[in-house]
Amino acid sequence: MSTSKENNTAQVDAHCVAPNSSKETDKGLALLKYVLIGTVFGMIFVKAEIISWFRIQEMFRLQSFHMYGVIGSAIVTGIISIQLLKRFNIKTMHGETILIPTKVFKKGQVIGGFIFGLGWAITGACPGPLFAQIGSGYTVILVTLVAALAGTWVYGKFEKYFPN
Repeated sequence: MSTSKENNTAQVDAHCVAPNSSKETDKGLALLKYVLIGTVFGMIFVKAEIISWFRIQEMFRLQSFHMYGVIGSAIVTGIISIQLLKRFNIKTMHGETILIPTKVFKKGQVIGGFIFGLGWAITGACPGPLFAQIGSGYTVILVTLVAALAGTWVYGKFEKYFPN
């Protein structure tokens, strides 16, 4: 956790495992880049069919490699990206050092992962493509969005009672 001197403009929550330690904040039109990146990312989700309930069901029924290929590609891309960030000391757009905290395994992650996977299998949606699914006209996913928000609220409210 950072000191208050380091957090002049960035709020860091003591419970957040990946705080945004950036000193610079984007305002106004500078935020447009995030909307554009999100839009392109959503279009890629649609074209890759990873928002398809059918594709997700195929994955959980072990009937198709499609989703496993997409997830595996994302993992490999992530590993390569993190290694490049670390080896070449790549900075943010604002010239700040990127800090990647060490992760600690907790048994609650296994329980949470199981619940997450169960919800994903039942609803055909995970938090990443929820908005792409809604934007594509699958309005029934609004129920999943409300459930995800409710689950997030419940977790925040009762986190202290859950296993580490």
